[in-house]
Amino acid sequence: MRGLRSGWGLALGLFILTTARLVLAAWLPLTPDEAYYAVWSHHLQGGYLDHPFMVALWIHVGTWLCGDNPLGVRLLGPLSVVPGSILLVLAARRLCGEQTYGLRAVWLLNATLMVGLGCATMTPDTPLVFFVTLALYALSYAVTAKERVMQCAWWGAVGGALGLGFDSKYTAVLLGAAIAGAVLSSKEWRWKLAPWCAVPAFLVLIAPVVLWNANHHWASFVKQGGRTGDWHPARALQFLGELLGGQVGLATPFIFIVFALGLRVAYQRRAEFGPRVLCWMALLPLGVFVQHAFGDRVQANWPAVIYPVWALVGALSTVRIRWAVVSGVAVFGLVMVHAVVHLPLLAPTKDPIIRQAGGWGEFNAAVLARAYALHADAIAVDDYGVAAEVKRSGASMPIIGLDPRWHFLGQPLDSFGNVLIINDLHPNSPSGEKICRSWHGHALRCYRVTAGPLHDVVVLP
Repeated sequence: MRGLRSGWGLALGLFILTTARLVLAAWLPLTPDEAYYAVWSHHLQGGYLDHPFMVALWIHVGTWLCGDNPLGVRLLGPLSVVPGSILLVLAARRLCGEQTYGLRAVWLLNATLMVGLGCATMTPDTPLVFFVTLALYALSYAVTAKERVMQCAWWGAVGGALGLGFDSKYTAVLLGAAIAGAVLSSKEWRWKLAPWCAVPAFLVLIAPVVLWNANHHWASFVKQGGRTGDWHPARALQFLGELLGGQVGLATPFIFIVFALGLRVAYQRRAEFGPRVLCWMALLPLGVFVQHAFGDRVQANWPAVIYPVWALVGALSTVRIRWAVVSGVAVFGLVMVHAVVHLPLLAPTKDPIIRQAGGWGEFNAAVLARAYALHADAIAVDDYGVAAEVKRSGASMPIIGLDPRWHFLGQPLDSFGNVLIINDLHPNSPSGEKICRSWHGHALRCYRVTAGPLHDVVVLP
């Protein structure tokens, strides 16, 4: 237990974990979503149909530093965990009462698969988690500052950090709503002006995303906001079970229990503003995800926005966390070894790492060979992730994206000549020529290949 309470022990642990994540980031081929975001990074703008711009900006910086390769695409993910962990330690001293809670929180957060594995890859959740820790750091100063000017300045920093989180992923707004709820429910802060200094800072920093949406018929806001109207209570038990199972898996089981026990302690200490605001930030977004589960599936990574908060809450628990942390790190280690050497744990068609990252080199080679054999002028792909993977293959001919997402990104053309068209081959589709993405003889997925002219297409940038 002494090692978990030692700053030097934490520094050594962060060094080892960061090195491991960098190795994994360099070794593992890009997943289709990562390849998709990497295409964004070559066409920076204020927003995209699926998400705001921050993930593209981080990839742009990483590839500028290390080249357009898997390590460059993911570089800022593993590196961001180090300053994020320091910010979490400093935040705990003011929000929870002492710095020891911060050391516990950092160990808990880094031992989860959500952060341990998630920050070795590059998705919108990666910058989001960092900016949430920055918001917690600013919040810890905002609620403990004595002078009014400093209170306003730090609350402005809270709004700015949440704005950068919003520029990463829209779910950051849930934490803003939670902080507002904590302020309005507190007699100490309810009538103070300082918390509202967060609002203009937040609005200024989300302006690029808002302006992009305004210029594109609010497409991204409509796409993401449209999910709130789903309602399928007959499948609620299934979706709730998947939500619970996903968090037990990504937090790892023992750390999930520590989070739950810490939440009880935070609620018991709700008379203090620090634990009160942590309760709001932990529970309000979770309530939104539970509500969404009554209408549709909640992807396991969506609650990533709450994990830095849950780590601070878990640090308040009275249980020893050593074995919870050890078990979490062990699970991460097993996943990392499996990602590198591919242990025979699961069949390739059921292995999430192989299904996402395996076989793309051979698939792209087969696609290019077929395109050259047909003397095609371009390659068109209907699936956005597959299109991004083919784009990153280094093909000398244009790659056309047929998914509507590309209309917000690529260069439109009136027509094109002879095009190799790759469509997803569904089980009920008629037989025809196909190319399979495979792993050691196991077909992971097959795609139909046809050729012909296309009109009103979009060429990927």
